[in-house]
Amino acid sequence: MKRIFQWTFIAPVICWVLYLTLPIGSGIFANLFAIAALVAGVLSAVHHAEVVAHKVGEPYGTIILAIAVTLLEASIIVSLMLTGGAGADTYARDTLFAAVMLILNGILGISMLVGAYKFKEQNFETKSVTIALVSLVSILILTLVLPNFTTSTSGPSYSVPQLIATGISCLVIYVSFIFTQTVRHRKYFLTEVSGEEKKVSGVEAFISLAYLFLCLGVVILLAKALSPVIEGGIVAAGLPTALVGVAIAAVILLPEGIAAIRSARRNQYQVSINLALGSALASIGLSIPTVVVVCTIMDLPLVLGLDSKSMVLLGLSVFTVMLSLNKGRTNGLYAMVLLVNLAMYIFTVIFK
Repeated sequence: MKRIFQWTFIAPVICWVLYLTLPIGSGIFANLFAIAALVAGVLSAVHHAEVVAHKVGEPYGTIILAIAVTLLEASIIVSLMLTGGAGADTYARDTLFAAVMLILNGILGISMLVGAYKFKEQNFETKSVTIALVSLVSILILTLVLPNFTTSTSGPSYSVPQLIATGISCLVIYVSFIFTQTVRHRKYFLTEVSGEEKKVSGVEAFISLAYLFLCLGVVILLAKALSPVIEGGIVAAGLPTALVGVAIAAVILLPEGIAAIRSARRNQYQVSINLALGSALASIGLSIPTVVVVCTIMDLPLVLGLDSKSMVLLGLSVFTVMLSLNKGRTNGLYAMVLLVNLAMYIFTVIFK
Protein backbone atom coordinates (compact mmCIF):
# COMPACT_ATOMS: atom_id res chain seq x y z
CA MET A 1 0.00 0.00 0.00
CA LYS A 2 2.93 2.32 0.56
CA ARG A 3 3.51 2.45 -3.20
CA ILE A 4 0.11 4.09 -3.72
CA PHE A 5 1.55 7.19 -2.03
CA GLN A 6 4.62 7.34 -4.30
CA TRP A 7 4.85 10.21 -6.76
CA THR A 8 4.23 7.92 -9.73
CA PHE A 9 0.74 7.22 -8.36
CA ILE A 10 -0.01 10.71 -7.06
CA ALA A 11 1.24 12.58 -10.17
CA PRO A 12 -1.41 11.27 -12.62
CA VAL A 13 -4.23 12.26 -10.25
CA ILE A 14 -2.78 15.75 -9.84
CA CYS A 15 -2.33 15.99 -13.62
CA TRP A 16 -6.01 15.19 -14.21
CA VAL A 17 -7.08 17.72 -11.57
CA LEU A 18 -4.91 20.40 -13.20
CA TYR A 19 -6.23 19.54 -16.66
CA LEU A 20 -9.85 19.74 -15.51
CA THR A 21 -9.43 22.94 -13.50
CA LEU A 22 -6.68 25.00 -15.15
CA PRO A 23 -7.70 27.58 -17.80
CA ILE A 24 -4.95 26.37 -20.16
CA GLY A 25 -3.99 29.02 -22.67
CA SER A 26 -5.28 31.93 -20.60
CA GLY A 27 -2.00 32.91 -18.96
CA ILE A 28 1.66 32.08 -18.55
CA PHE A 29 1.30 30.49 -15.11
CA ALA A 30 -1.53 28.21 -16.20
CA ASN A 31 0.54 27.16 -19.21
CA LEU A 32 3.62 26.49 -17.08
CA PHE A 33 1.58 24.37 -14.68
CA ALA A 34 0.14 22.47 -17.66
CA ILE A 35 3.62 21.83 -19.07
CA ALA A 36 4.85 20.64 -15.66
CA ALA A 37 1.82 18.33 -15.40
CA LEU A 38 2.52 16.99 -18.88
CA VAL A 39 6.15 16.17 -18.03
CA ALA A 40 5.07 14.49 -14.76
CA GLY A 41 2.48 12.46 -16.66
CA VAL A 42 5.08 11.31 -19.18
CA LEU A 43 7.58 10.24 -16.50
CA SER A 44 4.85 8.46 -14.55
CA ALA A 45 3.69 6.67 -17.72
CA VAL A 46 7.22 5.41 -18.37
CA HIS A 47 7.45 4.05 -14.83
CA HIS A 48 4.15 2.17 -15.03
CA ALA A 49 4.97 0.85 -18.50
CA GLU A 50 8.19 -0.62 -17.14
CA VAL A 51 6.33 -2.23 -14.22
CA VAL A 52 3.92 -3.88 -16.64
CA ALA A 53 6.82 -4.94 -18.87
CA HIS A 54 8.57 -6.60 -15.92
CA LYS A 55 5.46 -8.67 -15.27
CA VAL A 56 4.43 -9.71 -18.77
CA GLY A 57 7.96 -9.84 -20.22
CA GLU A 58 9.17 -8.90 -23.67
CA PRO A 59 7.93 -8.20 -26.21
CA TYR A 60 4.49 -7.87 -24.59
CA GLY A 61 5.48 -4.89 -22.44
CA THR A 62 6.59 -2.80 -25.40
CA ILE A 63 3.49 -3.81 -27.38
CA ILE A 64 1.18 -2.64 -24.59
CA LEU A 65 2.87 0.77 -24.45
CA ALA A 66 2.93 1.16 -28.25
CA ILE A 67 -0.73 0.22 -28.70
CA ALA A 68 -1.87 2.37 -25.79
CA VAL A 69 -0.09 5.45 -27.14
CA THR A 70 -1.29 4.77 -30.69
CA LEU A 71 -4.94 4.37 -29.75
CA LEU A 72 -4.85 7.68 -27.90
CA GLU A 73 -2.98 9.29 -30.81
CA ALA A 74 -5.61 8.00 -33.25
CA SER A 75 -8.40 9.40 -31.08
CA ILE A 76 -6.77 12.85 -31.16
CA ILE A 77 -6.34 12.69 -34.95
CA VAL A 78 -9.98 11.71 -35.45
CA SER A 79 -11.28 14.36 -33.06
CA LEU A 80 -9.30 17.11 -34.80
CA MET A 81 -10.44 15.90 -38.23
CA LEU A 82 -14.06 16.00 -37.11
CA THR A 83 -13.71 19.61 -35.97
CA GLY A 84 -12.86 20.58 -39.54
CA GLY A 85 -10.99 23.75 -40.35
CA ALA A 86 -8.02 24.46 -42.58
CA GLY A 87 -5.73 21.48 -43.09
CA ALA A 88 -8.12 18.94 -41.55
CA ASP A 89 -7.86 16.67 -44.61
CA THR A 90 -4.06 16.42 -44.26
CA TYR A 91 -3.86 16.25 -40.46
CA ALA A 92 -3.63 12.43 -40.31
CA ARG A 93 -0.89 12.35 -42.96
CA ASP A 94 1.19 15.14 -41.40
CA THR A 95 0.93 13.77 -37.87
CA LEU A 96 1.77 10.19 -38.84
CA PHE A 97 4.66 11.29 -41.07
CA ALA A 98 6.09 13.41 -38.25
CA ALA A 99 5.71 10.49 -35.82
CA VAL A 100 7.50 8.07 -38.16
CA MET A 101 10.37 10.50 -38.79
CA LEU A 102 10.78 11.16 -35.06
CA ILE A 103 10.70 7.45 -34.26
CA LEU A 104 13.10 6.23 -36.97
CA ASN A 105 15.64 9.03 -36.60
CA GLY A 106 15.01 10.46 -33.12
CA ILE A 107 14.13 7.57 -30.80
CA LEU A 108 16.43 5.07 -32.52
CA GLY A 109 19.21 7.64 -32.94
CA ILE A 110 19.21 9.05 -29.40
CA SER A 111 18.94 5.57 -27.87
CA MET A 112 21.83 4.39 -30.03
CA LEU A 113 23.93 7.42 -29.10
CA VAL A 114 23.30 6.91 -25.38
CA GLY A 115 24.22 3.24 -25.70
CA ALA A 116 27.34 4.04 -27.73
CA TYR A 117 28.50 6.58 -25.14
CA LYS A 118 28.17 4.07 -22.31
CA PHE A 119 28.96 0.73 -23.99
CA LYS A 120 30.52 1.70 -27.38
CA GLU A 121 28.58 -1.10 -29.08
CA GLN A 122 25.33 -2.90 -28.29
CA ASN A 123 23.98 -6.17 -29.65
CA PHE A 124 20.50 -6.99 -30.92
CA GLU A 125 18.75 -9.61 -33.04
CA THR A 126 18.80 -8.66 -36.73
CA LYS A 127 15.91 -11.00 -37.56
CA SER A 128 13.58 -8.92 -35.41
CA VAL A 129 14.65 -5.78 -37.28
CA THR A 130 14.08 -7.41 -40.67
CA ILE A 131 10.59 -8.57 -39.68
CA ALA A 132 9.64 -5.10 -38.40
CA LEU A 133 11.15 -3.16 -41.32
CA VAL A 134 9.58 -5.39 -44.00
CA SER A 135 6.18 -4.72 -42.41
CA LEU A 136 6.87 -1.01 -41.91
CA VAL A 137 8.14 -0.33 -45.45
CA SER A 138 5.08 -1.96 -46.98
CA ILE A 139 2.69 0.05 -44.80
CA LEU A 140 4.55 3.32 -45.45
CA ILE A 141 4.52 2.87 -49.24
CA LEU A 142 0.84 1.88 -49.31
CA THR A 143 -0.29 4.80 -47.15
CA LEU A 144 2.05 7.74 -47.79
CA VAL A 145 3.54 7.17 -51.27
CA LEU A 146 1.17 5.15 -53.49
CA PRO A 147 -1.71 7.70 -53.30
CA ASN A 148 0.44 10.06 -55.39
CA PHE A 149 0.43 7.60 -58.30
CA THR A 150 -3.16 6.36 -58.45
CA THR A 151 -5.51 7.81 -61.07
CA SER A 152 -9.00 7.12 -59.69
CA THR A 153 -9.01 10.54 -58.02
CA SER A 154 -7.04 13.69 -58.66
CA GLY A 155 -4.35 14.67 -56.21
CA PRO A 156 -2.55 12.64 -53.52
CA SER A 157 -5.64 10.81 -52.27
CA TYR A 158 -7.43 7.48 -52.64
CA SER A 159 -10.93 6.71 -53.86
CA VAL A 160 -13.24 5.11 -51.29
CA PRO A 161 -12.60 1.50 -52.47
CA GLN A 162 -8.85 2.15 -52.53
CA LEU A 163 -9.01 3.71 -49.08
CA ILE A 164 -10.86 0.73 -47.63
CA ALA A 165 -8.42 -1.71 -49.27
CA THR A 166 -5.48 0.24 -47.82
CA GLY A 167 -7.00 0.25 -44.34
CA ILE A 168 -7.56 -3.50 -44.48
CA SER A 169 -4.01 -4.05 -45.80
CA CYS A 170 -2.50 -2.04 -42.94
CA LEU A 171 -4.51 -3.97 -40.38
CA VAL A 172 -3.59 -7.36 -41.89
CA ILE A 173 0.11 -6.49 -41.94
CA TYR A 174 0.06 -5.19 -38.36
CA VAL A 175 -1.84 -8.19 -36.99
CA SER A 176 0.55 -10.52 -38.85
CA PHE A 177 3.49 -8.67 -37.33
CA ILE A 178 2.05 -8.97 -33.81
CA PHE A 179 1.44 -12.71 -34.33
CA THR A 180 5.02 -13.14 -35.51
CA GLN A 181 6.38 -11.04 -32.64
CA THR A 182 4.44 -12.76 -29.87
CA VAL A 183 3.89 -16.33 -31.10
CA ARG A 184 5.67 -17.61 -34.18
CA HIS A 185 9.11 -15.99 -33.69
CA ARG A 186 8.91 -14.43 -30.24
CA LYS A 187 12.50 -15.43 -29.45
CA TYR A 188 13.80 -12.92 -32.02
CA PHE A 189 12.39 -10.04 -29.95
CA LEU A 190 13.61 -11.14 -26.53
CA THR A 191 16.48 -9.58 -24.60
CA GLU A 192 18.71 -10.97 -21.90
CA VAL A 193 17.43 -10.16 -18.42
CA SER A 194 19.77 -9.97 -15.45
CA GLY A 195 19.00 -11.76 -12.20
CA GLU A 196 18.67 -8.38 -10.49
CA GLU A 197 15.30 -7.63 -12.13
CA LYS A 198 12.65 -7.01 -9.51
CA LYS A 199 9.61 -9.26 -9.26
CA VAL A 200 6.20 -7.72 -9.84
CA SER A 201 2.96 -9.26 -8.57
CA GLY A 202 -0.16 -9.57 -10.69
CA VAL A 203 -1.97 -6.94 -8.59
CA GLU A 204 0.89 -4.45 -8.98
CA ALA A 205 0.97 -5.03 -12.73
CA PHE A 206 -2.80 -4.56 -13.05
CA ILE A 207 -2.71 -1.31 -11.06
CA SER A 208 0.21 -0.02 -13.13
CA LEU A 209 -1.63 -0.93 -16.35
CA ALA A 210 -4.61 1.15 -15.21
CA TYR A 211 -2.32 4.03 -14.25
CA LEU A 212 -0.52 3.72 -17.59
CA PHE A 213 -3.73 4.46 -19.48
CA LEU A 214 -4.54 7.19 -16.95
CA CYS A 215 -1.16 8.83 -17.55
CA LEU A 216 -1.27 8.52 -21.32
CA GLY A 217 -4.79 9.90 -21.43
CA VAL A 218 -3.89 13.07 -19.57
CA VAL A 219 -0.65 13.47 -21.58
CA ILE A 220 -2.56 13.37 -24.88
CA LEU A 221 -5.28 15.72 -23.60
CA LEU A 222 -2.73 18.17 -22.23
CA ALA A 223 -0.83 18.05 -25.51
CA LYS A 224 -4.04 18.83 -27.39
CA ALA A 225 -4.94 21.65 -24.97
CA LEU A 226 -1.44 23.14 -25.26
CA SER A 227 -1.35 22.90 -29.06
CA PRO A 228 -2.85 26.42 -29.54
CA VAL A 229 -0.24 27.76 -27.12
CA ILE A 230 2.52 25.98 -29.03
CA GLU A 231 1.09 27.19 -32.34
CA GLY A 232 0.90 30.75 -31.04
CA GLY A 233 4.51 30.64 -29.93
CA ILE A 234 5.65 29.20 -33.26
CA VAL A 235 3.74 31.83 -35.25
CA ALA A 236 5.03 34.62 -32.99
CA ALA A 237 8.56 33.40 -33.68
CA GLY A 238 7.92 33.62 -37.41
CA LEU A 239 8.17 29.86 -37.94
CA PRO A 240 5.84 27.77 -40.16
CA THR A 241 2.77 26.20 -38.55
CA ALA A 242 3.89 22.77 -39.85
CA LEU A 243 6.16 22.67 -36.78
CA VAL A 244 3.05 22.35 -34.60
CA GLY A 245 2.45 18.81 -35.85
CA VAL A 246 6.08 17.93 -35.17
CA ALA A 247 5.87 19.34 -31.65
CA ILE A 248 2.62 17.50 -30.86
CA ALA A 249 3.99 14.23 -32.25
CA ALA A 250 7.12 14.68 -30.13
CA VAL A 251 5.04 15.14 -26.98
CA ILE A 252 2.88 12.10 -27.76
CA LEU A 253 6.01 9.96 -28.32
CA LEU A 254 7.78 11.11 -25.14
CA PRO A 255 6.79 8.06 -23.04
CA GLU A 256 8.10 5.61 -25.64
CA GLY A 257 11.17 7.75 -26.30
CA ILE A 258 12.18 7.95 -22.65
CA ALA A 259 11.53 4.22 -22.17
CA ALA A 260 13.72 3.42 -25.20
CA ILE A 261 16.57 5.63 -23.95
CA ARG A 262 16.43 4.07 -20.48
CA SER A 263 16.57 0.60 -22.03
CA ALA A 264 19.66 1.58 -24.04
CA ARG A 265 21.31 2.83 -20.84
CA ARG A 266 20.72 -0.65 -19.36
CA ASN A 267 22.41 -2.21 -22.42
CA GLN A 268 19.08 -3.54 -23.71
CA TYR A 269 18.99 -2.02 -27.17
CA GLN A 270 16.70 -4.82 -28.34
CA VAL A 271 14.00 -3.31 -26.13
CA SER A 272 14.69 0.11 -27.67
CA ILE A 273 14.22 -1.39 -31.13
CA ASN A 274 11.03 -3.16 -30.07
CA LEU A 275 9.65 0.13 -28.77
CA ALA A 276 10.70 2.26 -31.74
CA LEU A 277 9.79 0.01 -34.65
CA GLY A 278 6.74 -1.35 -32.84
CA SER A 279 5.52 2.21 -32.28
CA ALA A 280 6.07 3.15 -35.92
CA LEU A 281 4.11 0.10 -37.05
CA ALA A 282 1.30 0.71 -34.57
CA SER A 283 1.09 4.40 -35.49
CA ILE A 284 0.35 3.59 -39.13
CA GLY A 285 -1.14 0.10 -38.83
CA LEU A 286 -3.79 1.09 -36.29
CA SER A 287 -4.33 4.79 -36.98
CA ILE A 288 -4.96 4.46 -40.73
CA PRO A 289 -7.73 1.83 -40.39
CA THR A 290 -9.36 4.00 -37.70
CA VAL A 291 -9.17 7.10 -39.89
CA VAL A 292 -10.44 5.14 -42.90
CA VAL A 293 -13.54 4.00 -41.00
CA VAL A 294 -14.31 7.53 -39.78
CA CYS A 295 -13.70 9.17 -43.17
CA THR A 296 -15.80 6.57 -44.98
CA ILE A 297 -18.74 6.80 -42.60
CA MET A 298 -18.62 10.60 -42.23
CA ASP A 299 -17.69 11.23 -45.89
CA LEU A 300 -14.68 13.30 -44.88
CA PRO A 301 -11.88 14.20 -47.34
CA LEU A 302 -8.53 12.56 -46.63
CA VAL A 303 -5.18 13.39 -48.22
CA LEU A 304 -2.48 10.76 -47.60
CA GLY A 305 0.21 11.21 -50.27
CA LEU A 306 3.41 13.03 -49.29
CA ASP A 307 5.04 15.71 -51.41
CA SER A 308 8.30 14.97 -53.25
CA LYS A 309 10.57 16.43 -50.56
CA SER A 310 8.90 14.40 -47.82
CA MET A 311 9.12 11.19 -49.86
CA VAL A 312 12.86 11.73 -50.32
CA LEU A 313 13.34 12.29 -46.58
CA LEU A 314 11.23 9.25 -45.74
CA GLY A 315 13.19 7.09 -48.17
CA LEU A 316 16.49 8.36 -46.76
CA SER A 317 15.38 7.62 -43.19
CA VAL A 318 14.18 4.08 -43.94
CA PHE A 319 17.29 3.28 -46.00
CA THR A 320 19.61 4.61 -43.29
CA VAL A 321 17.83 2.63 -40.57
CA MET A 322 18.09 -0.52 -42.70
CA LEU A 323 21.84 -0.09 -43.13
CA SER A 324 22.37 0.87 -39.48
CA LEU A 325 20.57 -2.19 -38.12
CA ASN A 326 21.65 -4.90 -40.56
CA LYS A 327 24.68 -6.20 -38.64
CA GLY A 328 23.30 -6.74 -35.15
CA ARG A 329 25.63 -4.20 -33.53
CA THR A 330 25.31 -0.45 -33.00
CA ASN A 331 27.91 2.30 -32.89
CA GLY A 332 28.07 6.05 -32.46
CA LEU A 333 28.44 6.83 -36.19
CA TYR A 334 25.09 5.26 -37.04
CA ALA A 335 23.51 7.30 -34.27
CA MET A 336 24.96 10.57 -35.57
CA VAL A 337 23.75 9.89 -39.13
CA LEU A 338 20.22 9.21 -37.88
CA LEU A 339 20.24 12.39 -35.80
CA VAL A 340 21.51 14.42 -38.76
CA ASN A 341 18.58 13.03 -40.79
CA LEU A 342 16.24 14.20 -38.04
CA ALA A 343 17.84 17.64 -37.93
CA MET A 344 17.53 18.02 -41.71
CA TYR A 345 13.88 16.95 -41.57
CA ILE A 346 13.08 19.64 -38.98
CA PHE A 347 15.26 22.16 -40.88
CA THR A 348 13.35 21.54 -44.13
CA VAL A 349 10.04 21.91 -42.29
CA ILE A 350 11.18 25.41 -41.27
CA PHE A 351 12.98 26.32 -44.51
CA LYS A 352 11.04 24.69 -47.30
